[in-house]
Amino acid sequence: MVEQQYQTAEKKAHTYFQALVKQLEEPRFTANLKEDLQAYQRLKKSSFLNYDNIALTQDQKFLQQLTKKGMLDDYLHRSISYIYLRDLGRDIASPTMQRRIKSVTEDVKAYLHQYSNQELFSLEKLYRLAEKESLEATFFWLMKKLRHVSSLIPEGLDKVHAQRKLIKIIAGVLMHEIEELQEETSQEVRAKRLDKAVRIGYCYGLTYPFIDDLLDATVLSAQEKSQFAALIRHTLRTGEITPFSGWDGDNKEIVEPIYRELTDAFIYLEENQQKDNLDNFYQNAYLFFHAQEIDRNKNLDNPDYTNEELYIPIIMKSSSSRMIVRSFQLFSANDQVEEHMFYYGIYNQLADDLADIDQDLASNSVTPYTYFLKYRHKRPDLINPFAMYWSVISYLIHDVYKDDENTRQIILDRATNGLKRMRKRLGKHQYKGLMQTFSINTSFDLFLQKVVERTKNVAFFDKLLRDKMVETLQQQEKEKAKFRQTLEGAKDVINQLLIVKKTDQKAIINHSIMDAANYSLQGDAKRLRPIMTWVMATEGFGLPGKDIIPLLKAIEYMHTASLIFDDLPSQDNASIRRGRPTLHEKYNSAVAELTALWMTQKAVQEQTKLRKYEADKILDLISYSTRMTQDMCVGQIMDLEAKGKELSVDELNKLCLYKTGIGFEASLMMPAIVAGAQAEVTEAIKKFTYHAGIAFQIKDDLLDLEGDSTVLGKQAGIDSQNNSSTFVTVLGEEQAKKEMWKHYCDAIEALENFPHNIPFLKQLMHYIVQREK
Repeated sequence: MVEQQYQTAEKKAHTYFQALVKQLEEPRFTANLKEDLQAYQRLKKSSFLNYDNIALTQDQKFLQQLTKKGMLDDYLHRSISYIYLRDLGRDIASPTMQRRIKSVTEDVKAYLHQYSNQELFSLEKLYRLAEKESLEATFFWLMKKLRHVSSLIPEGLDKVHAQRKLIKIIAGVLMHEIEELQEETSQEVRAKRLDKAVRIGYCYGLTYPFIDDLLDATVLSAQEKSQFAALIRHTLRTGEITPFSGWDGDNKEIVEPIYRELTDAFIYLEENQQKDNLDNFYQNAYLFFHAQEIDRNKNLDNPDYTNEELYIPIIMKSSSSRMIVRSFQLFSANDQVEEHMFYYGIYNQLADDLADIDQDLASNSVTPYTYFLKYRHKRPDLINPFAMYWSVISYLIHDVYKDDENTRQIILDRATNGLKRMRKRLGKHQYKGLMQTFSINTSFDLFLQKVVERTKNVAFFDKLLRDKMVETLQQQEKEKAKFRQTLEGAKDVINQLLIVKKTDQKAIINHSIMDAANYSLQGDAKRLRPIMTWVMATEGFGLPGKDIIPLLKAIEYMHTASLIFDDLPSQDNASIRRGRPTLHEKYNSAVAELTALWMTQKAVQEQTKLRKYEADKILDLISYSTRMTQDMCVGQIMDLEAKGKELSVDELNKLCLYKTGIGFEASLMMPAIVAGAQAEVTEAIKKFTYHAGIAFQIKDDLLDLEGDSTVLGKQAGIDSQNNSSTFVTVLGEEQAKKEMWKHYCDAIEALENFPHNIPFLKQLMHYIVQREK
């Protein structure tokens, strides 16, 4: 059945190809294009707006400058129009669609103004959007899935590209769903439909990293690729999933979990689609996969590919990949949408292949451009792919969109923008050489390059978003790696510093209390607080690392003392801490109590060693730290008194402030005091640590409910045993997660008022809400 449908689609693609070739052969082809470009230029010149006066930095500064100069509306309207044209297949000339585009433009502008001084992409913004649409549970599911996908992507694949593509597909499915929602749709129904769209987008989006990218990469052997492709092909042809067994190759441990995730995704798509949709999906997915396979298996050393063999698979895969997104749900009748998407696909593919020509040449990939470059002198029959690109543009303008002036403007803006970006990336000399190689005819070539040189105001928001997404994902990967390195590296150093040396004591004999102190300091401790202190002192205030060692020790001694008290039989009666028996289990309660008291005083003693700083600051530091110790004691009493009682969220927040938030606050505030920080900075620190502390505690409560003692390093389920009120018992698991993410967002926002950008603290918040122990 799917083979017949493939043949039908192949005939349609062939008809389109012949129409494009016929255009190329017409004597007036380039003359008609010049007329289009001349009309386009006249409209561009009539605009009083000029982006040339603005540095195209591709970031928030660019958007802010556009706003100041009154250019943002024009920029966004063009960009939104193009998305409706390309991704949604809509007729942007219709009055209804013009009103819709204007409305969406206003929504995007309001969003940009709301976050004018922040990153375009962040977990905080994503959660705020999910919260607005009542999609918090969807957000939690997606975050868990994205982490899982990241863990499965093998070395040799571009994780950033995979994440970007997956997010783009999810966004694409969402856009289609949103456009089908009626204004009168209830919030409940809207949330259910958008939740389903996110899950469908994820399930479909997996095909890019786990099928397309994996088969393109060199991770698997040729034999393994053949096996894997056969599994996928069988499923798409029959609708039946072949069990993963009898794998012949060295990479079973890579492929098996990937195949398992793809299987789960396929089952979800199958179970959550109406039959018409599912058949549609199978058809388009098979078309896309098979056309991709044909292209993937081409060899650049083969000199005999025909023009049809080069272009028809491109038409098929580029159109079917776009149609897959539309096949997921039943849409309102609009035959033009699918036709538009069919004809537009090859434009995108040829534009992308032109932009990626260097990478394709480096990887020996067969595209119309790479093949033409290699064989143009030997094969005069080969179609110039750049000419074909402009034939597609002409066909879209005149045959598909019927000479609509606004549509022509958008299409040519996009083409001009693509060439401008390419010239900037390659440099004028290399760009000129490439354009000469792809010359259509001298007159048209010269005119086109004048248009590219002189035409202004062709930047697109989706390109900025793409660049910023890639930049953000790459930056996050770097920051995550540095965060992990800091945690591990600093933890090892701090562990050595914390050891209490008996020779440091002036007692006549070395008492076992010091052995008990050292025991309590050892084990699988995270050392978050002293690491936070070190980062804040060195990166936030520029204090020399060696000078603030006593401060690191003081922070950890205070924290460890609080844990010893917390674990006592008279309090939480915990038997495991940091992956080993608690101190009172190792010794006894009396030794534990006295060791904890001894360590609080040891913390004060360490602060007196900060002799390089002003005496008044050290006095303020000691005053603050002792007050914090008192407050932690108050918090522990509050915790004990709360056992068996049902607390409100406000009471839990207050309890968290005293039990956890104060420890976080001290970690950042103590170096701030030593550095003489301004009041607005200390206020920002208090706000950040308040929300970070609550988020940390909620995550602890969630882990106590669902965690594993061997992973946690402490006893799971102890809150339930002690009949303690927690965010989970008071709010329930789902609402507790919402509360945690709200505090995460508030903490991230507080970081804007810190003295410097400190990526560690942002990554710390990611770690807090996503950790497993």
